[in-house]
Amino acid sequence: MSAARFVVSGKVQGVFFRASAREQALKLGLRGYAKNLPDGRVEVLAAGDDAALDALTAWLREGPPRARVDDLERLPARDDEAGEGFVTA
Repeated sequence: MSAARFVVSGKVQGVFFRASAREQALKLGLRGYAKNLPDGRVEVLAAGDDAALDALTAWLREGPPRARVDDLERLPARDDEAGEGFVTA
């Protein structure tokens, strides 16, 4: 298992980004969370197999239809940070 923390910048709050990211992550069999950050960005932490994380990375670069992703940062994370299931906060 691998894990990654993503920080997504752009028009990513108020456009169903977290809910859509959760849906994608669950389809890919990933665990973790998506949450809004106070500065307008969204943080996504996901854990699972490498191919699923790569697929989520590709999706996060685009986001849902109403979003506009200006920047995506992928950082290493620990698998035990992901918890069970995939939640939004």
